[in-house]
Amino acid sequence: MEKDTKQFKKERGPRGSFDRPKSEFDQKILNIRRVTRVVSGGRRMSFAVSMLIGDKKGSVGVGTGKAADTALAINKAVKNAKKHLLKIKMTKTMSISHDVEAKYSSGRVMLMPNHGRGIVAGSAVRDILVLAGLKDVTSKIYSGSKNKLNIARAAIFALSQLKAPKVVKSEKNEKPK
Repeated sequence: MEKDTKQFKKERGPRGSFDRPKSEFDQKILNIRRVTRVVSGGRRMSFAVSMLIGDKKGSVGVGTGKAADTALAINKAVKNAKKHLLKIKMTKTMSISHDVEAKYSSGRVMLMPNHGRGIVAGSAVRDILVLAGLKDVTSKIYSGSKNKLNIARAAIFALSQLKAPKVVKSEKNEKPK
């Protein structure tokens, strides 16, 4: 009789379990910091999270969140990143159409198309390009500071400055006048 109840509990699974739908965005944590606020009773600890999200189809975002628990801070950062989502204007080959340079705070970034060499980038710029689904892009980070959040926001600002790629009309498709 004892074996039957154990078997029944195993098959039933944990109480309150449910299947959560998978998010349409991939996530990458840039950094997690433990920050301290000094109050009269002592020190209050909390966590600050910087997060990247992207769908690998041209949408990417950067967000930050702060809470007493890391899971809550991550959820806040994801919500903030979804609020600041950017749709990138890409070419048919999933690259960028022209060179672009941007500065955010101390972060300075330059993005250049490179045909057939893949992603040549470092730090947070590489993560952004991968999550955006871009291919064949080279980047150069010119900032003196290596602050990942500022570099990420500079890269997002650079991607927002991209112009739509020119569509070349072929002579066969044009109608005679």
